[in-house]
Amino acid sequence: MVTAPGDALAPRRGIGLVGGLSANLLNMIGIGPFITIPLALAAMGGPQALLGWLLGAVLCLFDGFVWAELGSTLPRSGGPFHYLREAFGPSKLGRLFGFLYLWQTLLIGPMSIASGTVGLAQYATYLVPSLTGWGIAALAAGVCLLNTGLLWRDVRSIQRLSITVSVIVIGACLWIILSGALHFNAARAFDFPANAFSPTHGFWMGLGAATLIGVYDYGGYNNVCMLGGEVRDAQRTIPRAVLLSIPIVAALYIGLNLAILGVLPWREAMQSKAVVAEFMQALYGPIGGITVAILILIASWGSALVVLLGYSRVPYAAAVEGEFFAPFARLHKKGGFPAISLLFMGIASAVACLVSLDNLIAVLIVIQTLFQYTAQCFAVVMLRRRNPVAQPGQFRMPLYPLPVIVTLAGWLYIVATGKPVHILAGIVMMLLGTGLFLLLSKRRASWPFER
Repeated sequence: MVTAPGDALAPRRGIGLVGGLSANLLNMIGIGPFITIPLALAAMGGPQALLGWLLGAVLCLFDGFVWAELGSTLPRSGGPFHYLREAFGPSKLGRLFGFLYLWQTLLIGPMSIASGTVGLAQYATYLVPSLTGWGIAALAAGVCLLNTGLLWRDVRSIQRLSITVSVIVIGACLWIILSGALHFNAARAFDFPANAFSPTHGFWMGLGAATLIGVYDYGGYNNVCMLGGEVRDAQRTIPRAVLLSIPIVAALYIGLNLAILGVLPWREAMQSKAVVAEFMQALYGPIGGITVAILILIASWGSALVVLLGYSRVPYAAAVEGEFFAPFARLHKKGGFPAISLLFMGIASAVACLVSLDNLIAVLIVIQTLFQYTAQCFAVVMLRRRNPVAQPGQFRMPLYPLPVIVTLAGWLYIVATGKPVHILAGIVMMLLGTGLFLLLSKRRASWPFER
């Protein structure tokens, strides 16, 4: 049973710092690094792909300052929907930006969730080699629907689940890194090909592609911002969860890369479909490969779970503001969660599992950059100008405006080095969203068609 917002004024604030941090970490440490290490190696043609992971970490840290300040300033569920509306004016241009973010979320939310479950299904082929084609898609879609059922409950019980799985995932990563350190071969790890760092056009394009992969894998440090209305002491908790999660995951990812490159020749790793499992099999035999494959499947399942949790709050936030269909504003009578919004995201993500993984990743990052990430850089500046003095307890980024400038430059670089077809898809989606907004505004006689 569900209830309208008037009967349950807001979601329950049941998430503390540990819960918020685990929601971020579990989102970030999903299937991503376990399937994209070979993609990054191929993009740059050697272990110099580590530059992409380093550059991605720096970009995400600066972007984390943007998210931390916005999340502390407007700690509400649905995060960016409110950031963009308030920054650009909730009655005028902010309505367009808020709608575009909602439009983006209806597209990339399911794609983001599906990218995790499709990766999970592909990794499962290490354990079940007969799993191919439609079987992979069916398994991925089934995980999406399973997670929808698991999230059909009070957020406090989900917090306990995410903390437990986060401990398992981080423990698995540390085991992999320690195993690599004990068998590390520096000559193999840093076997750079000739002219690996020559600043050619190919180098910069490859670095852009590797950075895009790194950003995808680091993605999730903002998940706690989506749950702002369900976070305790949100002005302090959100920035801490964001800014702690990035260096923790960066250290784990760079450690994973070095561990694998120090054991497996990079030309072999670049061709692998289950590189971490093959790495552990080389060290511990079949049992090692099977064990780590199971742990990776747990990580990717948990990541998909918390991504669905975060994105399911965005249509709810828009509906509460009157910018989306009213049923999406309903909360479950007992659990206090946005039931219709969760159900929509769960089903849509299952359908998105029909798209290939590489296209899911590329289109996901490009569309988010064009729709949201660049706009948020301007949003934080506009909110600062409107309120130059920080409120008690509010986080303000250090060295302002340097983090904003670096973040904006980084996002533009990633888009500029992307494939034209993915850039075109992002532009087309943005134009379609703008057209739909104008059509709806004209029917309502609202801005910019006020009478």
